[in-house]
Amino acid sequence: MSRAEPAPLAAPVLVRLPAALAPLFPDAPRRLEVHAATVDELVDALDARWPGMRDRICDSTPAIRRHMNVFVDGERVGLDAPLAPGADVYILTAISGG
Repeated sequence: MSRAEPAPLAAPVLVRLPAALAPLFPDAPRRLEVHAATVDELVDALDARWPGMRDRICDSTPAIRRHMNVFVDGERVGLDAPLAPGADVYILTAISGG
């Protein structure tokens, strides 16, 4: 009987978190490396390390919250966006005025 090989670990991407999350997750660095193949996997990985982070980034539909933006290599994306090895991912709070 042969053993199944474990799934390969997704390539690392560089993630930058918004300052707005710092008071809620004080031990989370503002810049970190995460292994993920999609934005959804990235959010899951962040939530595994800092429980509750998914709820701050995503709503219950699930989609990225209206007041949050995720950019991958300069392009605004959704949860289903693929992540290339070495991608730059910025999670930002939206800015609005009136």
